[in-house]
Amino acid sequence: MEYTSLYRRYRPRRFDEIRGQEHVVAALRNAVRENRVQHAYLLSGPRGTGKTTAARILAAVLNCLDPVDGEPCGECESCLSIVAGRSFDLHELDAASNNKVDDIRDLLAKVALGTPGKTKVYLLDEVHMLTPGAENALLKTLEEPPAHVVFVLATTEPHKVVETIRSRTQHLELGLLSAEQLESLVADVVADAGLDVDAEGQAHAVRAGRGSARDTLSALDRVVAGGITTDDSTITELLAALAVSDTTAALAAVAAGVGRGREPRVLGEALLSALRDAFLVRMGVPPAQLTEQDRLRAETFAESVSPATITHALEVLGTALVDMRRAPDPRVDLEVALVRLTAPAADAPGSPSVDATVIDDLVRRIEELEQALAQGRPTGAPAAGPPPVPPKRSRNGPAAKARETLATHRLSEPAPAPAPEPAPEPPVETPPAEPVAEAPALQPATTGDLPDRDALVLAWGDDILDRLSKKAKARFASGRFIEVVDGVAVLALPNEPHLQRCSELLGEVETVLAERFGVAVPIRLVVDEGATRPPPRPGAARPSTDPPATTTTDEDEESIDLDELVDADAVVGSAVERITEAFPGVSVVESD
Repeated sequence: MEYTSLYRRYRPRRFDEIRGQEHVVAALRNAVRENRVQHAYLLSGPRGTGKTTAARILAAVLNCLDPVDGEPCGECESCLSIVAGRSFDLHELDAASNNKVDDIRDLLAKVALGTPGKTKVYLLDEVHMLTPGAENALLKTLEEPPAHVVFVLATTEPHKVVETIRSRTQHLELGLLSAEQLESLVADVVADAGLDVDAEGQAHAVRAGRGSARDTLSALDRVVAGGITTDDSTITELLAALAVSDTTAALAAVAAGVGRGREPRVLGEALLSALRDAFLVRMGVPPAQLTEQDRLRAETFAESVSPATITHALEVLGTALVDMRRAPDPRVDLEVALVRLTAPAADAPGSPSVDATVIDDLVRRIEELEQALAQGRPTGAPAAGPPPVPPKRSRNGPAAKARETLATHRLSEPAPAPAPEPAPEPPVETPPAEPVAEAPALQPATTGDLPDRDALVLAWGDDILDRLSKKAKARFASGRFIEVVDGVAVLALPNEPHLQRCSELLGEVETVLAERFGVAVPIRLVVDEGATRPPPRPGAARPSTDPPATTTTDEDEESIDLDELVDADAVVGSAVERITEAFPGVSVVESD
């Protein structure tokens, strides 16, 4: 005798046998009972939740010879033919493989033809995979089908169904089943089929189903056929390694899981799902599909780490899963992500711990403050040095002639008339000011309060730039963090004009950094010394490094000290001599 899988053998044949979809059952059964059946329905939901089953039951009850309270009798020829899959009243079409315009036109050409039953039901599965041309071809008939035709569209991705189709249908959404509902389903199937499955096997089937009735019964079939082959220990070991930051244990768990035949991406997705469960449990909203064993595992991990740690693990692992799609060896991306989540915060092996680094930095800053107070200068001001030596001046060079010319020009100009002095105002007596308490000076945050350079670099590329506005993101995209010094993060930019433009939006970057790390992160912008200036294009003028020329006014001339003028270096030579040296072989042509 041919064996029938459990999910086919125990497929519901009446509306009241569908589990966990009471709202869909009530809508369809009431429509049949009150003769208010719509011409088109759209059933959406995850796989294995009952979309096709509900459509078949609707087709059965619409063509049943003796329906009872909105339910098919299950005994007439029409009901038996639909269950056996040989009915002419139910036409099922897989839109994933029949998604062309010609396929839909062929279907529409047969819509008006009659069938033995009262109603002709068309079931289009995975309707979101129709091509745009096929969708347009379906619109008119879907809106006004013949009186004896009902369309039932099913999809797992309703957001991909065009609005013009959704607006012509009645949309019913099916959801995942809870763990309690799946446990009841498994227990009923085991009892009815007489299966020899213990409590551990039933729990494994419920856990593998993840809210899907079909996946749960398929997992129960595997348990009956060959026992439980589970790899849940790998995820448990990975969570334990993340909780204690044990890199060796995490990599060993991955190696053991891959050795059991699981793909690295499957391991990563399972770990990501377990981290999500732990995060939701920690937030007080555990998923309804969690079994008791999964709930206990999530609670144990959530109690051993902080919510920030779980969130960081979700971000790093999610990025790794995206990178694994195009990686030559996905296992490397998974292992690198686990190393980043479990490795200590030190930059390199043998480097001092974070606490020691913070203490050394505090000691250094205290010593600098003591030296500043002892020298009587403000804190943070540079130490006083010897005054600069003025350059020597020559009295016989070109500068001397310039001084004589300027002196003669000044003597020839008339002296400006002195401005009249204003009359003295009588003194105004002011009451003595009350002493004001001096506000304490704000101290910069210590280096221990700030993230280190590596944390800033990772957050800058993974998260910070995406949070900025389009204008700020365009300006700061070429920046990079080079160090954290004295409680200030140093951000390097390619050149000085770029730095000036970025300084206008510096406040927005500091706000996003404060939201990301939970502490104020002051930023100092510097020019990247490692950046090189591109060579000039052929024929382009060289950029001048001289300051822009300004118009000299009388006030500027009055501020010039003739004795401070310095002679030019006579060894350099004239401009013509410099050009002839730069271009050997040229000859100087003088005009008449």
